[in-house]
Amino acid sequence: MKKFNIRKVLDGLTASSSGTASPQPGTNQNDVIQETLQSEHFQLCKTVRHGFPYQPSSMAFDPVQKILAIGTQSGAVRLFGRAGVECYCQHDSGAAVIQLQFLVNEGALVSALADDSVHLWNLRQKQPAILHTLKFNRERITFCHLPFQSKWLYIGTEKGNIHIVNVESFTLSGYVIMWNKAIELSSKSHPGPVVHISDNPMDEGKILIGFECGTVVLWDLKCKKADYRYNHDEAIHSVAWHHEGKQFTCSHSDGTLTTWNVRVPAKPTITITPHGKQPKDGKKPEPCKPILKVEYKTTRAGDAFVVMSGGLSYDTGCRRSCLTVMHGKSTAVLEMDYPIVDFLTLCETPYPNDFQEPYAVVVLLEKDLVVIDLEQIGYPIFENPYPLSIHESPVTCVEYFADCPPELIPALYSVGSRQKRQGYSKKEWPISGGNWGQGTLSYPEIIVTGHADGSIKFWDASAIMLQVLYKLKTAKVFEKALKGGKEEKPSTEIVDEDPFAIQTLSWCPESRMLCVAGVSAHVIIYRFSKQEMTTEVVQLLEVRMQGELNDVDSPDPAGDHPPTPSTPVPPSSSSPTQDGEPPEAQPFTSDDRPRDNVPGLKVWSAPLKQSPGYQVELVIQLVWVSGEPPQQITSLAVSSSDGLVVFGNSSGLAVVDYLQKSLLLNMSTSELYSPSDPYQRQPQSPRKTRQPSGDIPPVTSCMSRLSIFYTSMKKTYHSSNSHAKDSLFSRSRSSSVTSIERESREAISSFHFSESFPRKTDSSPSPSLWLGTTQGTVLVLSLSLPPTGDQRLQQPVGVSSCGTLVRLKGGILTMAFLDSLGAVLPPSYEPWSEPNAPDEEKTRRRRPASPPPTQEGQDRQYAVVCSEKQAKVVGLPSQSCFFKHNITESSFVLRADVVQMAAGLCLACFCANGHIMTLSLPSLRPLLDVNYLPLTDMRIARTFCFSNLGQAMYLTSPTEIQRITYSQETCDNLQEMMGELFTPLETPEAPNRGFFKGLFGGGAQSLDREDLFGETAAGKASRSLAQHIPGPQGMEGMKGAASGVVGDLARARIALDERGQKLGELEDRTAAMMASADSFSKHAHDMMLKYKDKKWYQL
Repeated sequence: MKKFNIRKVLDGLTASSSGTASPQPGTNQNDVIQETLQSEHFQLCKTVRHGFPYQPSSMAFDPVQKILAIGTQSGAVRLFGRAGVECYCQHDSGAAVIQLQFLVNEGALVSALADDSVHLWNLRQKQPAILHTLKFNRERITFCHLPFQSKWLYIGTEKGNIHIVNVESFTLSGYVIMWNKAIELSSKSHPGPVVHISDNPMDEGKILIGFECGTVVLWDLKCKKADYRYNHDEAIHSVAWHHEGKQFTCSHSDGTLTTWNVRVPAKPTITITPHGKQPKDGKKPEPCKPILKVEYKTTRAGDAFVVMSGGLSYDTGCRRSCLTVMHGKSTAVLEMDYPIVDFLTLCETPYPNDFQEPYAVVVLLEKDLVVIDLEQIGYPIFENPYPLSIHESPVTCVEYFADCPPELIPALYSVGSRQKRQGYSKKEWPISGGNWGQGTLSYPEIIVTGHADGSIKFWDASAIMLQVLYKLKTAKVFEKALKGGKEEKPSTEIVDEDPFAIQTLSWCPESRMLCVAGVSAHVIIYRFSKQEMTTEVVQLLEVRMQGELNDVDSPDPAGDHPPTPSTPVPPSSSSPTQDGEPPEAQPFTSDDRPRDNVPGLKVWSAPLKQSPGYQVELVIQLVWVSGEPPQQITSLAVSSSDGLVVFGNSSGLAVVDYLQKSLLLNMSTSELYSPSDPYQRQPQSPRKTRQPSGDIPPVTSCMSRLSIFYTSMKKTYHSSNSHAKDSLFSRSRSSSVTSIERESREAISSFHFSESFPRKTDSSPSPSLWLGTTQGTVLVLSLSLPPTGDQRLQQPVGVSSCGTLVRLKGGILTMAFLDSLGAVLPPSYEPWSEPNAPDEEKTRRRRPASPPPTQEGQDRQYAVVCSEKQAKVVGLPSQSCFFKHNITESSFVLRADVVQMAAGLCLACFCANGHIMTLSLPSLRPLLDVNYLPLTDMRIARTFCFSNLGQAMYLTSPTEIQRITYSQETCDNLQEMMGELFTPLETPEAPNRGFFKGLFGGGAQSLDREDLFGETAAGKASRSLAQHIPGPQGMEGMKGAASGVVGDLARARIALDERGQKLGELEDRTAAMMASADSFSKHAHDMMLKYKDKKWYQL
C-alpha cells in the first residue's frame, strides 16, 4: 500500500511516488491518502455477448441436448440453451458460416465456412474451442451432412464431388463419390454443385445426392454406383425424406414440390405448386418464387407436416417473407417481419427412421428468432426468453449502471411486466439445454438503451445475464401528423428521419429521476410512479438559445426575448412558456417569413393517460432563432436533490428548475467567463453576412456524450448540420488546436452537480454546478437554493458564475469529486418517494437533507477532471493542481469515468487507438494499459461505457452488446459464472423394429462405414486436397486461460500435466509389455518342459 503526501508536492518534490494530501486547516498533521489499488487488481477480458447474432447465415439444433447454434456472416457462432445459458465463439478467419452440424448428444459441433474450411468444436467445456480444422485447397464446400450416430461426415463441393471426413481424427477418407460417376454417362453437361446429401432413413448404405441442375441420385455406398437417377427440369433447392425411406420430396426454383417414389425414377408421383393459381383449362399453374427449403415430418396419429419457406406467387411480391405449414388439407401461411434465413422443425425423436412427431418450428430471420408451436391451434409463437430485441429500433445511446440500489430492479420489473404481449404459446421454451453458472459475484446491474424511435429500454444485466425490465416510449408526448388518415412522422426540418431519436440521457438510480434529450432539440423529464395517472396538460417550457451575441445580426425583432443575461434573473423574465401556456410564436404553418420561436415538435395537447412507470414531469423544447433551427443538445445532467436540470449545446447552456417549471439561466458559453478570467476566449469578429450554421461545424470533442449513431440507420441531418456527421470523427486530434477549431463554437461537453467549493474563499461546501467545454475549460456555477418545503416551490433559485477552475488539453469528458481521504463523493440525491401520494406525504419527503460530502471537521476536496488528452487532480478550495497525467499524445480519449472498484477508486479511459487504461486516484498512477480493440467502427466510440466494480460494455454490432471486465476478481470467477452447454444425457432408445420387420428384414439396414471408408478399404486421400490443422490442445483451463503472465503460467502448468499424463501412459504401456513378455516366457518354459524328454517321432 503506497502513501502519498501532498505537502511534498507543494514543496516541489517530484518523486514518482509523490503524494496527494495537504494539511487540514488548523492542524499540524498531514492528511495521508492511502491508495489500495494496484496493477494486480486489473485484468481485461470479455465476459458475455448479448443480443441477436448480427447477419445470421446458418442454424443447427441438437434434439437431445436441446441446444441451438447460429452461425453468422462474420464467422461467429452463438450457442443458446435455456434462458441465461448463452455462449459466443469466433472463427479466426472471419469467413461466413455456411452450415452447422451437431454431433448429437456428443457435445461437439461441426462448422463449415465460406473459405472452404471445416472445424470441429468441443462443447464439453464452458468456453468452446476448436479441436480440429480441415482446409480444402482445390474444391469449394457447398453442403455437409453428418448422419445421426455416425463419425463420418459427407462434404459436397461445387464441382459436384462428395468427400468423406472422419470427425474423430478429422482426416479425409480415400472414398470419393465423383460427379461423373454419379450422373448418367450420356449426360453432356455438368450437374452443378451439390445442394443436398442425406442417407436413406431405412438403409444407411444408400445416400441421396441432389445436384443444383435438378438431378437427384440414389448412391449405393457398398457397390459404389448409382442405383437410381431422378431428373427434373427445374433446379433443386432442398430435399426431404419421408421417414419410411420409400419416398422423398424436392423443392424447386419454380415454386413446385415434387414427391418421388424411390423405385420409380421416371417421373415424380406427385407435383404440386402450393401457392400457384390452378388454371381451369388444365394447363400448368403459373410459376412462383423458389421454395428455398422444405421439411417433411410424419406423425403417428395423423397427417404429416410439410413446412417450407418461399414459394409465394409473384403476384404477391409486396408481401413479406412467409413460412408455410401444410398439415392434411389445411395450409397456414405465417408472415414474418424479416426475410427468412433458415428454419428447423423440432421433433420428439432424433432417429430419422421413426415417426418424427414435430412439435415446433425454429425460424431464423435476418433480425429475429421465432419459434412456432405446431401443437396448438393457430400456431402461436413461444415467448422468447433471450435478449434478442436490443435492435428492435436502432440503438442511439447506451448507459451502464453497476451496483444499483437493490430495490430498483424489482420496481422496474413490476411496472414492465404489465407491458408484456398476450397470445403466446402456453408451453415452455423448447430450447432448454445447459445449466446456469454458479458464480458468487452478484450485484444489481442495469443497462439503459435509447433508440431511434424515441423508446428507452431498461435491462437487468446482473450476473452476466440480460433481461428486459421496462420500456418507455417518449414519442407519446408528441403529436403525430396525419396524412390521408394515417399517422406519419413529423418533419421537424432539424433531422430528416427519426425526429424522436434519443441522443443522450441522464438517470439517477437512487431518486429514479430520468431526463432524456432527443435529436429534435427537446428534453423530457420523467418521474417514476407505481400508480396510473392522467395528465390534463403536459407541462411545456420553450427555451430560445441563440448563442453568442455576435452570431446574430440583430436583436429579437419581436422584442419579447431580451439578450440572455449573464447574471441570475427571476425565472419569469426568461421563461418563454410556463405551465403549459401557449407559446407566443407563429403556428406550425410555413410562410415567407423566417421561422422564429417555433419548436421542432408539437407537444400532445389532449389529456395524456400515463401508465405506471416513468411519467412526464416537464417537456423542454429549444425553438428556432431567426430562421435557424436549434443546435442539438450535446450534454445533459439532472439533480434530484436540487430539483434542477441542465443541458448544453454549441450555443451555450440552460438551467431549468423542474419543480417550479421555470428557466433559471440561459447564456452562451463565452458569457460564463469572467472579464478577468485568464482562459477567456477572444471574441470573434462579427460576420458580415448571415451564414447558415451548417458553415460552422459544431465542435463535437466529447464523442461518448453525443451518443448519436446514425451511419447505419440512414439518418441524415438538416442542412444546418449537414457537415456535422462528417466532422464527428474526421477532425484533427493533435494537441495543437487548428485555426478552424479556434473559430468554431465552444460547446458544453459535460456537467456535474456537487456540494463543493466553487470559490477559493469558501470555507464550507455548497451546491454547485461544474461544467466542461469542448475547448478543455472547467467552469463553475454556484447555486443558491431556498429552504425545502413550500419555500422551495415559491422562491427562485439563484445561479451565479464563479469563473474558471482549470484548463486541460482536449474537450472535457468527465468530472468527479473526492473527499480528503480519497473516497468518491457521489452527487447528492433525493430518495425516491411516490409522486402520486397524498399531498401531506409529498411535502414531507420533498427534499431530505443531502448527506454531508466530507467527514466532520474536514473541508477539503479534490476534483478529478479528465479530458480527451489528459487528467488533472485539483484541490479545493485552494484550486491548486496536485497531479497531472498526459493520457495520450497520438490519440484521444473517447470515454472516461471515475469508477469504484472493490478495492478502491480509479479513473478508467478508453482511447480511439483501442487502448483501455486505468489510473489510480488521486495520484493518477497508470495501473492498466491494454491494447484491446482498434477503433474500426464508430458505433463502438458512441456506445462504450464504464461502470463500477470493473464492468464495461459497448455495442459491437447493430444488434449485439459486448460486455467486458477489467477486474481481476471478475476474471477469476468468470468460469464459475458462465453456464454449461453440455449436460450428460442418455440418448433415447432406437425405435422398436417389431417382430415381423425383424423376421423378414423390413427394418432399418445398418452399415459398417468403417469397412467402407477406413484406410484399409478406401486407401488414403490425396494430400493436396485438404490440409489438416490441429486445434489448440489441452485441458479446459488451457482454453479458458487469459493472455499475459497468468495465461503463460496456466499453459506451463497444463503442459506439465499433459507431460505427466503422457509419461503415465508410457509407464502403463511399458508395464503391459513387460507383463506380456513374462507371460510369453512362462508359456515358452512350459512348452520346453512338456517336450523335453520326448523323441522326435513322439511329437
